[in-house]
Parts: sequence; structure tokens; C-alpha cells
Amino acid sequence: MWIAIANIGWILSAALFLWMLYDWFRVDTTYSEATLTSSREGEIEAFQETHRV
Repeated sequence: MWIAIANIGWILSAALFLWMLYDWFRVDTTYSEATLTSSREGEIEAFQETHRV
């Protein structure tokens, strides 16, 4: 019983790893490096957070 549960866990782990590799490849080929490293949200937050001393 425990061996079957352990094997199912390994199979799920391998499937998740393969899905992550596929998703990484798909995103890497779909979007440019500039798009992936841009932080538009960060720029908006920085603009709104003006601290005055």
C-alpha cells in the first residue's frame, strides 16, 4: 500500500516537473526578455508612493 502511494507521489512529481519545463519553454519562446523583465506594476507603485519628510 505505502509503496503504491510513494510511486504515485513520484509520478505526480515527475508530471509536475515536466509541465513546468513545458511552460518555461512556451513562455520563453512566446515573450521577449524585455517583456518578461519589465515591472510596470512596480513603476506604478513607485510613482504613487511619494514620501515627504
